[in-house]
Amino acid sequence: MIAAQMKVIEVARLKKSCRCCEKMVQVPAPSRPIPGSMAGAGLLAYILVSKFDDHLPLYRLNEIFARMGVDIPDSTMVDWCGRAMQVLQPLIARIEAAIMASDLLHADDTPIRVLDRSLRDKGLGKGVKKGRLWTYVRDQRPWAGTSPPGAVYYFAPDWKEEHVHRHLGQSSGILQADGYKGYGKLYSSGADGLSRFKEAACWAHWRRGFHDIWTSNKSEIAREALDRIGALYDIERGINGQPPEIRLAARQMQSKPKAEAFRHWAEAQLTRIPGKSDLAAAFRYGLSRWASLCLFLEDGRVAIDTDVVEQPLLSLFVV
Repeated sequence: MIAAQMKVIEVARLKKSCRCCEKMVQVPAPSRPIPGSMAGAGLLAYILVSKFDDHLPLYRLNEIFARMGVDIPDSTMVDWCGRAMQVLQPLIARIEAAIMASDLLHADDTPIRVLDRSLRDKGLGKGVKKGRLWTYVRDQRPWAGTSPPGAVYYFAPDWKEEHVHRHLGQSSGILQADGYKGYGKLYSSGADGLSRFKEAACWAHWRRGFHDIWTSNKSEIAREALDRIGALYDIERGINGQPPEIRLAARQMQSKPKAEAFRHWAEAQLTRIPGKSDLAAAFRYGLSRWASLCLFLEDGRVAIDTDVVEQPLLSLFVV
């Protein structure tokens, strides 16, 4: 393993003058990612990856560079990060356009703490407020698609549905997401009777409700629900990475009968348990979304859950 090293590149720019015309010429300076900065492309890439992918705060990078014999203040790296993002903006825009043009998107969001010093100055807490981070993912690897995987992140100061509508303003197709109400209008039919998106719901979210109940009171009904959903996941593991037509054939033959049997069983359980119980609420969560939960049985490209989009969100935080 070769450890990272810091090096200084000195550029000699020769000057030449003409005695006849009294003019001076000089070799142009090599271009840099950030004009007027000493930082080379390799150093900027190291800082960006360390901060945004390895989650190293800039003050720790300052300590790492100090061990290399170089003093780069935090404030300087903050400036470099901001200006580097401006340099990368054309690439970011290309990635965003490519991902959001996909006709099959996974979507999820998570709360994020945002520094707001004005709140602290006003004596309102520690100067931290809650924002929201949305992620949209294209990942065709589970069905052997040809497009590379990618993710687009959007920040918003709150959880209003207008942000989702703006993000997906130019997109259409299938949206695989949780039960956030802000997506509702995207699934609704327009004046022409058509909807921009088909909803593909997440079995993992439905399963989570039964898992919480099983953990708290060891309900045998919740345990059976987990086992029945687990049988669908067993089939999915066997067809992961296969083309859509193979996945669809396997789901039609194996998964569809199990899903239908689960629906009939779930409806029967609702007649046996208290209607206001957590278990009844868990059953109703999925049964009310049955058509969207079963879209994966009709399209080999659709995943059984949204786990593919939760991983990019988890990677943003240090656990």
